[in-house]
Amino acid sequence: MAYLLKRDSRVGEVATADDATAAMRLIGQRAPSAGRPDVLFLDVHMPGPSGIDLARFLSAMPKAPRVVFVTAHEDYAVAAFDLRAVDYLLKPIRQERLAETLDRLTVPDPGAEDPRVPVELAGRLRLIPRSDIWFAEAQGDYVRLRTADGAYLIRSTLGALEREWEGAGFVRIHRSMLVATRHVSELRFEGPRVKVQVGDELLLVSRRQTREVREQFVRGGGHTG
Repeated sequence: MAYLLKRDSRVGEVATADDATAAMRLIGQRAPSAGRPDVLFLDVHMPGPSGIDLARFLSAMPKAPRVVFVTAHEDYAVAAFDLRAVDYLLKPIRQERLAETLDRLTVPDPGAEDPRVPVELAGRLRLIPRSDIWFAEAQGDYVRLRTADGAYLIRSTLGALEREWEGAGFVRIHRSMLVATRHVSELRFEGPRVKVQVGDELLLVSRRQTREVREQFVRGGGHTG
């Protein structure tokens, strides 16, 4: 991998580590003026903590390096993209395939402003922009994401998504549903009750959340009209 990277003129310094602990030590030893690495190419299976573990730890850091996973196994693709990995390379690595990854790394991260949400569909991994999601609805151990193209189930909780998407324009309309205000086209007032029109769905707001939803749009936080 280091040999292939050094052959590409877009790559500057290349440093290697045998495991996650050594990688963290290497990152910590860099002088502040040198800055953190721009990109980490991580193997999933390593002695001690895995590449997934290391990426999850680093993701909490400010200005964390971008991550590319390199592995012989396809089973970790969903976890990798859930950590907003730039790419997922399967061994053996070809120079042409690595060049495609470097192409992605030399343009601004498209997920920085509009994160992609990994969903599984008929045995395939699909990445949907968060801005495409109309609403998220709790269904047992899963959450159903509704978009203009259809519905997708992900293994998560509504509370976890609400915390992760805080400040991204989602409002809870009742205990089991988050709605993207950007996709609300109409509020309907039926006595004390409120309904919101989202795409072709008319959704009832719970009595408990009615005041908050009203205020959300009165403040201009909604996108009706």
